Amino acid sequence: MINEETLYDLGTAAKKAAKELAQLPSQAKNRALNTMAQALRTKLADILAANQKDIAKTHDSGRPESFIERMTLTEERVESMAAGLEKVAQLADPIGSSHKSWINEDGLEISQRTVPLGVIGIIYESRPNVTADAVGLCFKSGNAVILRGGKETINSNLAILNVLKSALRKSGITEDAVAYIDNPDRQLAQKFMQMNDYVDCLIPRGSQGLIQNVVKQATIPTIETGVGNDHLYVHKDADLDKALAILINGKTQRVSVCNALETLLVDQAIAKDFLPRVAEQLADYNVLVHADQAALTYFPDGQLAKPQDYAQEFLDYEIAIKVVADYDEAINHIDQYSTQHTEVIVTENYSVAQDFINAIDAAVVNVNASSRFSDGEKFGFGGEIGISTQKLHARGPMGLDALTSYKYVVLGSGQIRQ
Repeated sequence: MINEETLYDLGTAAKKAAKELAQLPSQAKNRALNTMAQALRTKLADILAANQKDIAKTHDSGRPESFIERMTLTEERVESMAAGLEKVAQLADPIGSSHKSWINEDGLEISQRTVPLGVIGIIYESRPNVTADAVGLCFKSGNAVILRGGKETINSNLAILNVLKSALRKSGITEDAVAYIDNPDRQLAQKFMQMNDYVDCLIPRGSQGLIQNVVKQATIPTIETGVGNDHLYVHKDADLDKALAILINGKTQRVSVCNALETLLVDQAIAKDFLPRVAEQLADYNVLVHADQAALTYFPDGQLAKPQDYAQEFLDYEIAIKVVADYDEAINHIDQYSTQHTEVIVTENYSVAQDFINAIDAAVVNVNASSRFSDGEKFGFGGEIGISTQKLHARGPMGLDALTSYKYVVLGSGQIRQ
C-alpha cells in the first residue's frame, strides 16, 4: 500500500515515464491501446468479481441505490470501456502537430506545436469506468497518469489497472505510465494534491464536495470538473412530444450521472397542456417531484419546492419543476442556479433558440436534444476525462486536445536581434 515515502517514488517514476511517452510514436500507442482493450475483454470475469466485492461491501454500509448503480460494472459496461480504448486508438494523435506557423519580419519560421501536459493526477469517486477512460486518454495524449479512486471501488479499480498495466508490459512500454494510489488516507491525498514537482495538472471527478475540496487544497494547477445541476426549459413554441421525450431521457435514462436533468422549467402558456403528460410519465418511473405552487397542481404526490431544491444535483429519481412566466424568467432562473454544466431548451422558434445559445453561460448548450448527449464519447472524443465547467484551458467534455499544451518552435538561419 502506498505511503508518504512511496508516494514521492510514484511521482518520480511517473515523471520519468512521461518523458518516454512524449516521444512514443503514434503506432506504438495505438497498438498498446488495442492490447489494453482486448485484455479487458479477456479478464472480464476477474473485473466483475472484483466489482461484486465492492458492491457487497457498499450495500452493507447503507449507501443509496443510486450510488450502487454508479459503481456497478456489467459485461456491457466493461465492453464499453474496451470499445472506448479502441476508439481512442483510432483518433488522430494530437502530439507534435502544428496548429499554425508563420515567418516574422526577421525571417524566423515560428510554429506552435502541441505537447503533452506531462503527469496528470486524477482524483475520482465511485465510477470504476473512469479508470480505463482516464488511462486511455492520458496515454494517447502522451501523458503519464496517477489515479486516486474512491475507497468504495478499490477492488474494481485495481483489477482494471492491473489489466491495463499488463497490457503495457506486453506492448514493451513502461508500466510506470499508469499508477494508482491504493491508500484511502486523506492526509496522503492532501500530500498528493501538493506534489507540484511531480504532477503537472490535477483533475477531480465526482461530487461537489470532492471537487471543491481538491480546488481548495491543491497547489497543483487544477481543472475543475463541474457538478451538473442541468436545466430543461420547455419554451411556449416547443414541440411537446419532443420535449417529453427529451425530459424522460434526460431524467431517467441514467440518474446517477452529471449530465442527467435536475430541473424542468415550463412556460406558463403551455403548462396546462404539458404538465399533465409530464406527471403521467414521471409517475411511471417513480420520480419524486419538487414543484412550485403553479406546477404542484399537476403532481398530487409531489412536494412544494424549497429554494434549495432548485440548487440541488439530485443524482436520483427526483426533479425540481417550476412554471415560468416567459423566456426572461427562465433565463434568470438558470443564471441563478446553473452550475454551468449543460443547459437545454426545446423550441421550434429559431430566434429564441439562438438567443438561448447566446444568453446561457454553460459548457454545453443543447437545442432540442437530450442533456445525456453532453458526453465525450458522444462528441466523438473516444471518452472523456471529465466535463470542465471552468473557462481557462479547457471547457466542456475533455478529450485528447484538452490534455495537451503547446510550445513555440523558432527556426532561424543565424539571426540575432538588433
